[in-house]
Amino acid sequence: MVAVGLGGPGAGLQFAPGGIVERILAAVRGRGVEAMGQLGLITVLYLGYRAGRLVTADDTGRAMANAHGVLGFEERLGFLGERTVQSLFLDRDFLAVPANFYYASAHFTAAVAVLLWLWVFRPEHYRWTRNLMVAMTGAALLVHIMVPLAPPRMLPDRGFVDLAAVYGQSVYGEVDSGGLSNQFAAMPSLHVGWALLLAFAMVAATRTRWRWIALAHPALTLLVVVGTANHYWLDAIVAVLLLTLSAALHPFVVPAAATAWGVMGPVPRKAC
Repeated sequence: MVAVGLGGPGAGLQFAPGGIVERILAAVRGRGVEAMGQLGLITVLYLGYRAGRLVTADDTGRAMANAHGVLGFEERLGFLGERTVQSLFLDRDFLAVPANFYYASAHFTAAVAVLLWLWVFRPEHYRWTRNLMVAMTGAALLVHIMVPLAPPRMLPDRGFVDLAAVYGQSVYGEVDSGGLSNQFAAMPSLHVGWALLLAFAMVAATRTRWRWIALAHPALTLLVVVGTANHYWLDAIVAVLLLTLSAALHPFVVPAAATAWGVMGPVPRKAC
């Protein structure tokens, strides 16, 4: 049998592959209060974010004007048109349906899975990942409020198609349906920002040669959010800038002692 070591304070413990239950129990033992605290914190932050997004949920005029402004700005910069990317999915059910499914499901599913795995097995990496996600999302909320922006799918006059409405699996209702989502919060794209952060976290927290495959998630997410006409290129660029700013400021705002086990250092080479 080949033993696999865990990061964090239990790095000296080793278990045979297949003993996943034993590994999980050893990693979470005595951390029940911490788990409840993290769950409460994430719940409060999520509800606060959703409530904040509703501030500009009915600012249709400004959101549409900003949308045309973004397209004009991108054209002046010579960006590849989002319609060119979307043309790859139109009339191709075998691409459009999976793209809609990925957009609707991968965002939160991947975030929950990665954060949970980090909290259990790499708590030192979980803390900085969580902090950056909170900082980036908070900054994004401010941008949502200051710059309401209609997504491309709301601009049929510019040649865009709401891929989810045509092929199904739409996560949005009508704009004036009074739902709890702000469809004018296209700027920035948290789908792209979160995906990039999660990929970096997995690369940093593991040592396997396959860890770089995690970068496929943000690359695929970018292709999907543009191809489904849910975001502009500029939305993704702003998300990356917010993530970069959050990462640059994190060491100055959060001391190392505030992270789990006190250090955000390297993980053991034997780690999975």
